[in-house]
Amino acid sequence: MTEPASLAERFRRLIAATGPISVAQFMGESNARYYASRDPFGTEGDFITAPEISQMFGEMIGLWLADTWERAACPAGVCYVELGPGRGTLAADALRAMKRFGLEPEVHLVEGSPELRQQQQQAVPQAQFHQDLSTVPADRPLLLAANEFLDALPVRQLVRTAEGWREVMVAVDGEGHFVRVAGPLPMDSALPEARREAEEGTVVETCPGAAAVMAEAAERLARQGGAALFIDYGYVEPRTGSTLQALAKHRKVDPFALPGEADLTAHVDFAVLAEVAGSRGARWLGTVEQGAWLRAMGIDRRAETLAGGSPRHHETVMRARDRLTGDEQMGKLFKVMGLAGPDWPDGAGF
Repeated sequence: MTEPASLAERFRRLIAATGPISVAQFMGESNARYYASRDPFGTEGDFITAPEISQMFGEMIGLWLADTWERAACPAGVCYVELGPGRGTLAADALRAMKRFGLEPEVHLVEGSPELRQQQQQAVPQAQFHQDLSTVPADRPLLLAANEFLDALPVRQLVRTAEGWREVMVAVDGEGHFVRVAGPLPMDSALPEARREAEEGTVVETCPGAAAVMAEAAERLARQGGAALFIDYGYVEPRTGSTLQALAKHRKVDPFALPGEADLTAHVDFAVLAEVAGSRGARWLGTVEQGAWLRAMGIDRRAETLAGGSPRHHETVMRARDRLTGDEQMGKLFKVMGLAGPDWPDGAGF
């Protein structure tokens, strides 16, 4: 029985037959293959996310959701919804924190990977699974969390050439390497007029998938009530330039070197997503740096409590706290965006 072709081989055949493919197609198919075939998290994987660094991260999210629920007069029947729940660690930690406030929501996890679903079921046995938001209950308030979910959605790149704006495509050079090239079709109309006059070589990224997810989540909050936290690395002011990057075995690699074998991500444009959320009826509570938000939620006090209960782990706890909040680590690069339904209260930390 022959081994299935690698994604790199399939891409080379496709490009040879039909011409260059878009960056969005390259990224989308690469990540689909990558996440379907492995557990990428932890020291044995390719990267470590905030919930795996410390239980404090998920606890602060659970605390925020429970506090917001209390401010909304504790409506019955709410659902906890998480997009891209990883190993289920964040959900387990958040739900444990919520329970201390008497909040025990129905749990709905949006996850496409069979491998990860198995681990999430072990971490949160009561969870119900969904391929996307469309099958999540539509008749009750939602408490939604998404950590490092939007950054893995495919980005579309446009580049300013001497002839005008063109889509960035992926071709194969004479040595068989994947390289970026400018596509042949004019794409000036794809940009707002105010952004069309830019220097040659300027790259603009958009993420249609992130906008679609945000629109659906905002519509749900507007219609059903509830609150949401989107946490990811990204920026709050419009900017230009490619942010596409890849991680394999905890090291940055060429984004085009290992399709399907490395985690491809791009920075999240929170400014655009806030506009999308507002246009669909949700209230934007703000977008703040992760470090400031976690400190506002009480992570320093929680760290002292955990360290005090286990003195031999004091240094480990404090190091994890610093990794999550430090300006030179995750504290400034990662952002927290809060949303709420029209009749729901403001949340803490914004």
